[in-house]
Order: sequence, then structure tokens, then C-alpha cells
Amino acid sequence: MTEATDFVKKTAALIVCIAAGALLPTAASAQYKVSDFKLVGVSLRADRYLGQPSFELRMPASSYQDPTRESLSDRNFMAWLPIDFGDGSIEVEIASDLAPDAPDYARGFVGLAYRIDDEGRFENIYLRPTNSTADDQVRRNHTVQYAAYPDFRFDQLRTRSPEKYETYADISTGRWIHLRLLVKGPRAELYLDHSPRPSFIVKDMKLGAQQRGGVGLWIESGTVAHFRHLRITSDH
Repeated sequence: MTEATDFVKKTAALIVCIAAGALLPTAASAQYKVSDFKLVGVSLRADRYLGQPSFELRMPASSYQDPTRESLSDRNFMAWLPIDFGDGSIEVEIASDLAPDAPDYARGFVGLAYRIDDEGRFENIYLRPTNSTADDQVRRNHTVQYAAYPDFRFDQLRTRSPEKYETYADISTGRWIHLRLLVKGPRAELYLDHSPRPSFIVKDMKLGAQQRGGVGLWIESGTVAHFRHLRITSDH
């Protein structure tokens, strides 16, 4: 991550905007293409969604979890930028749909991974859009989720601290959702659809205030995701 670190120091803030097939930093002249993302178990391509240029992110059906053989849990499937992000903000518009062959437990899982380090650890806040409209209040309460990979996945946090690391939000599949994530030390605040108030607050991110690393778009089983207008601003 040496080159990315030097870039952040020189510019003081890294701002990255997604355009069709490329990332266009407004604070520098360099352009980032699809190939600049590191891919972990996923495919990434330039696409259009709801008439807008975007990136499509998906995983192969062979990677879907099988609940008859394993406990469902968060894993490491993402496209990410190897930058040096610690504190700052991440903005993006994302949309997700269920793949035609999505398993019954699929929820349109999609979200942000951040502070991704060289050992593959990362913080994660993600959405389960189909839960928001479910006719089941317990499922609704599980619409937004915080996790930290690999030692603090959703099932572990839900057992240890029920309700603390997840909440309800008014979202759905099949539409653009604006996310703005503010990260400062051990705290993260998630703002949805340009609301002035956070929809979700985490005060004790598990990897610690000094954790730093890359930023990526994360998915889980049965999701076809699209994203655009990614903006990453580093405070230092």
C-alpha cells in the first residue's frame, strides 16, 4: 500500500468518483479502471443499471453458502481499492437484486468494507434490503448490519450483543440507495438516502481505532450488486 499512502499524504484527501468503466478522482489527474480493484471471489465489470452507468459485482453460484453443510456467516467477497484509509468518509450509491438462482436465505446482501488490511481483516457495514419489507418484525430489525472480519461476524455479534450491531432501515432491492459512512476512531455512522441523521451508529468497531487499509464493495450469497459515484475522503 506504499504508493496509495504517498498519494494520500500528497493530496491530503482522496476523492474517488465512479464513472462508466473508470474511477475519476476529482482531486488528482490519475484515472482508476476496473483493473485497479482487487477482486476477492467476485467478478466486476462496467455496466448500466436503471439507465445509469455503473459497475456490476457478483459472485459465482458455486460460492453460495450451503446451510445444510455450514452455518451462515459473513465472508470475504468483495472488490476493493488498496488505499490507506483510516478516518474519513465514504459515499456511494448501491443497488442490489437477487440472482435468478439465489438461495432461499438470500437477502440482497451488499455493503461497504473498509480499513481492509494486508492480512485480510476489515470492518464492514452492509444491508439486507429484502428484510426491510418483510412481513416479520424480527427480520425487519436485521436490515442493516455491522461486522468485523474474521473474528466478529454477524452471528457472533448477534449472540453476544443482541440488537446492538443491527437495525431497521427503509430500503429495498431494485433501486439506488445512497450510503454515506463517516468513520472516526472506533466510531462509524451510516447515513442513508441523504438523511441528515444517521440510520445506524457503531461506537466500538472491533478492529480498533488505529486500523487502516483499503475500501471496497462487499456482497454475499445470491446477490447481484451495482454501484456508482464512489467518493472516498481521508482525513489524514
